[in-house]
Amino acid sequence: MNNWKEFTITVNREAEEAVSNLLIEMGSQGVAISDSADYLGQENRFGELYPEVEQSEMVAITAYFPDTMDFELLEKAIKTSLDKLSEIGIKTGDVNIFSHDLAEEAWADNWKKYYEPARITHDLTIVPSWTDYEAKAGEKIIKLDPGMAFGTGTHPTTKMSLFALEQVLRGGETVIDVGTGSGVLSIASSLLGAKDIYAYDLDDVAVRVAQENIDMNPGTENIHVAAGDLLKGVHQEADVIVANILADILIHLTEDAYRLVKDEGYLIMSGIISEKWDMVRDSAERAGFFLETHMVQGEWNACVFKKTDDMSGVIGG
Repeated sequence: MNNWKEFTITVNREAEEAVSNLLIEMGSQGVAISDSADYLGQENRFGELYPEVEQSEMVAITAYFPDTMDFELLEKAIKTSLDKLSEIGIKTGDVNIFSHDLAEEAWADNWKKYYEPARITHDLTIVPSWTDYEAKAGEKIIKLDPGMAFGTGTHPTTKMSLFALEQVLRGGETVIDVGTGSGVLSIASSLLGAKDIYAYDLDDVAVRVAQENIDMNPGTENIHVAAGDLLKGVHQEADVIVANILADILIHLTEDAYRLVKDEGYLIMSGIISEKWDMVRDSAERAGFFLETHMVQGEWNACVFKKTDDMSGVIGG
């Protein structure tokens, strides 16, 4: 196991490029930059939520160095170089340097010890890809490595989405998975008999992770993964659309979902905090859907809406 030293330097934004270069020249394999300006102009990007961040002229530049280096000399060299930047007229501001030790294990695999096989529904069991597990009779196995994408399958929002898919899928359906994350809902749809699944995510990392998970599960070649912003530009009609995202994002896909869902088809939505349930329900009903099933687990809500003219079987019908 390798040990590392993390250095974080706060400097004026004007010095960002110069400081990044000198850290790399001193032996860092790369740098990570935290800049409050990155959160500006993101208000209308649906698909991602951004926190409120106080704007500052200072940025934080983080670099990692192997423990074979002399860190006392390294820190002195960094301070000397920063002084030289100021001398040549580069504005560095009120510079601060922080450092601490890191173990490589803490970056990568340490969390895996807490992630074990879990029977989620009557039929579906999620199994971490790095474990050996023998399926029982009738048990459908989803092998999963969430990597850097959201979705281990054990969160209440995912569990309720899986329950909903079991409820509506009978075999032969076309499914669209919006915000696929780790790909768990797409894989489940395939195992539950869907014919074609189209999975989309705004995040390129999630698209890659989802494809890697799909490749680990035999018989899921019917899943097609691509980058996409909700349902924008999608023309493929579907029997079922499933979206496990946050409520503030879900309300922006209900009209496109109604356009794409076939008559007597379903829209499954999860990831809805209790205080925003009414907002999501109103959005779906304004689009033309009728609520068929409402599930609650703790503070989380999930729902199954139906596109139908037959009011029997829907809530209030």
